[in-house]
Amino acid sequence: MADSSFDIVSKYDRQEVDNALGQTAREISQRFDFKGTGATIEWKGDSAIEISASADDRASAVLSVFQDKLIKRQLSLKILDAGEPRQSGQVSKIAISLKEGISQEDAKKVSKLIRDEGPKSIKAQIQGDELRVSSKSRDDLQAVQTLVRGADWDFAVQFVNYR
Repeated sequence: MADSSFDIVSKYDRQEVDNALGQTAREISQRFDFKGTGATIEWKGDSAIEISASADDRASAVLSVFQDKLIKRQLSLKILDAGEPRQSGQVSKIAISLKEGISQEDAKKVSKLIRDEGPKSIKAQIQGDELRVSSKSRDDLQAVQTLVRGADWDFAVQFVNYR
C-alpha cells in the first residue's frame, strides 16, 4: 500500500482578506464614532495594509473592527503582523503586513514536535515554506493533525493536499 500524506502550510485567502477589508471600510464610513476622524483602511502593495486616522485610539479601533471581520470570515489573526500606531504629520497610521509561509526555523519546530510526540510511523519532510507529512496509516496522519492543531504556534496552520 502506498503512503498517504498531507502538507502543513501557512497561507491566507487574499480574496477573503480583501472582502474583510471592504467590509471594514464600509463600516467605518457609516459608524458615528468614526465621523470626522479621517479613518481609512487600504491595501499597500500585495501583502500589506495601512490604517490611518486622526488619533492613535481611532486607528486602533479600525484595527479592532478589521480583526472582527477577519474572524467572521474564519481567517486566523496570526496572519496579521500589525505595528504600533505611529504619527505621520497630523495623521496616526498603523502598518500591517500579512504573513504567509512557514519559516525553516518554525518548520523544524513542527517537525520536532511530530517526531517527539506523534506516532512512530510518521515521516515529516521540510519542502520550502511547507512541511510534508506522510505515513502508511491514515489514522496516524489524523493524529498528527490533531497534535499540530493543539499546539500554540505563532503562525496560522492549514492542512492541504491530503492523499
